[in-house]
Amino acid sequence: MSFCHSDPMAIVGLDHLQISMPLGGEDQAVAFYAGVLGLTQVPKPAPLNERGGCWFEEGSVHIHLGGEENFRPARKAHPALLVSDLDELKAKLATAGYEVRPGAIVKGISQWFTNDPFGNRIELIAAT
Repeated sequence: MSFCHSDPMAIVGLDHLQISMPLGGEDQAVAFYAGVLGLTQVPKPAPLNERGGCWFEEGSVHIHLGGEENFRPARKAHPALLVSDLDELKAKLATAGYEVRPGAIVKGISQWFTNDPFGNRIELIAAT
């Protein structure tokens, strides 16, 4: 089967990525995603505030964290974030007490992994 990219119903981008966290984990999320990763916390729309959670943005990166009652961390599924100064972020993560693990080299680009405070896997890739 062949797919044509000029299809009028084509996927054209990614609006945001939703990541789960335990209910009530907003302070930890802010400390990690804003404080360590450097994303900007943005207000959630009023109709969604009662659900808890928090949203972060930086440029075209939009990450939403939502509380989940029976939370289980995503150990395999993960966002892969492009980082302008990977060495600086790795040092910042280590200073904040987060383990940074090397991954494979794929297409000449090295992968690094960490976990957010809830155990969700986060991939870090040097922006080229």
